[in-house]
Amino acid sequence: MSHVLDPGHVSLTALEAIWRGTERIDLHPGARPAIEAAEKLVRRAAEGADAIYGVNTGFGKLASVKIAPGDTQTLQRNLILSHCCGVGDALDGPTTRLMMALKLMSLGRGASGVAWGTVALIQSMLNAGVMPVIPDKGSVGASGDLAPLAHMAAVMIGAGEAEFEGQIMPGEAALKAAGLSPITLGPKEGLALINGTQFSTACALAGLFTAWRNATTAIVTGALSTDAIMGSTAPLNDEIHRLRGHAGQIEVARAQRTLMAGSQIRESHRQGDTRVQDPYCIRCKPQVTGAALDLLRFAGRTLETEANAVTDNPLVLVDQGLIVSGGNFHAEPVGFAADQIAIALSEIGAIAQRRVALMVDPTLSFDLPPFLTSDPGLNSGMMIAEVTSAALMSENKHLANPCTTDSTPTSANQEDHVSMAAHAARRLERMNENLHAILGIEAICAAQGIEFRAPLRTSDDLSAVMTRLRAQVARVGQDRYLAPDIRAAAALVAQGALTHGFALPELCAEAGQ
Repeated sequence: MSHVLDPGHVSLTALEAIWRGTERIDLHPGARPAIEAAEKLVRRAAEGADAIYGVNTGFGKLASVKIAPGDTQTLQRNLILSHCCGVGDALDGPTTRLMMALKLMSLGRGASGVAWGTVALIQSMLNAGVMPVIPDKGSVGASGDLAPLAHMAAVMIGAGEAEFEGQIMPGEAALKAAGLSPITLGPKEGLALINGTQFSTACALAGLFTAWRNATTAIVTGALSTDAIMGSTAPLNDEIHRLRGHAGQIEVARAQRTLMAGSQIRESHRQGDTRVQDPYCIRCKPQVTGAALDLLRFAGRTLETEANAVTDNPLVLVDQGLIVSGGNFHAEPVGFAADQIAIALSEIGAIAQRRVALMVDPTLSFDLPPFLTSDPGLNSGMMIAEVTSAALMSENKHLANPCTTDSTPTSANQEDHVSMAAHAARRLERMNENLHAILGIEAICAAQGIEFRAPLRTSDDLSAVMTRLRAQVARVGQDRYLAPDIRAAAALVAQGALTHGFALPELCAEAGQ
């Protein structure tokens, strides 16, 4: 199987498959004529007398400096090397691969002026497994992700570093080992490679795909928690949610009704239950988690558009015979989307943590033992697991503060407003990891609570979830070293193991149908 990228028409589903997989990636052959037409226009402009930004001028604040025709190749090489100023940890392999695919898609639109050989080298690197080492810090999200993308482009010209077959090596050596050769950049090519939002967009997409898995897992763990505390399913009535009309809310309620159908625990307290209403973390779960789904889908539409966009500068408008400076490199849409994803992650974790707190509190858990241990006092049970979930929830709240509301002038005030989209997107990985653990702790607590309801059984679907959990995390009897159990449960969440096979909302589905 291979992914054939039709520039401007690549779906979120395809982008997620690229990020999660290793299949071959090819640019649609129909993209080549437009790419070559744009390159021809750039070469003609480079030989002319008019100053055209990035073709025969300096960059940024130095745009007024005219470059002689004989120096255009040196100009582009110098641009790449001087912009390789990234710091921090190397970007992970799947997200690097996605970033390169996004750059391939952008150049494939035929508005960047690069040579076909340049596009072909990115494609060949992807398919040969030559992954540039991309430091994950250094971009302010305008003028594009300059430093990260420069580290990608450096490998293409035989500089920088790359990973090949599990080994980090100089870029030129990695190309040679893969049977590839570095290129010499022509007019504008260096600028086309590093001007763009592909680093920020790739990181935001990775955050989105992981966030969606967390959100659907929260539907499952929340259903477990509801049965553990003998919560009511009356608030899941479909008509309640249709009267409000939000698609995500409708879907969450529907999914939880299905998951809990047939639970003996639920049926046991339909009559004679002295409680009138459950706390909001149980009763309002569709409203909160559903709103998060809607927000994630909104962010997904933004990122799908950006993934298919041309975001370098200047742009080559072949039909008009023009090379025009603009500002598509400004990653404000990506920053906004990343901030929205962060808010959704924070709220999913916040309400899940309150369910954990509910289950360990004997005054609220409807006769579950304190801290879910049969011998409280001698044993602390899930006391500190709940504290850990609270710590992670609080950390995510702080991380959810918006990044795009910050800006600082750069490049001698030429670039005087920037998006901060890169770290807006990068912080999503940390937030998702925190949420994996919160939901893992919820799953452990809920399973423990349900087992205290024996001989009553939960539903078949939730019993299947507990079987998957118990294969990795044994029931907690006497106190034991719990850190490995929390890691194992978090790993199950990260892998999507607790959601497999259930009818849960999909990121790209038509919602509310």
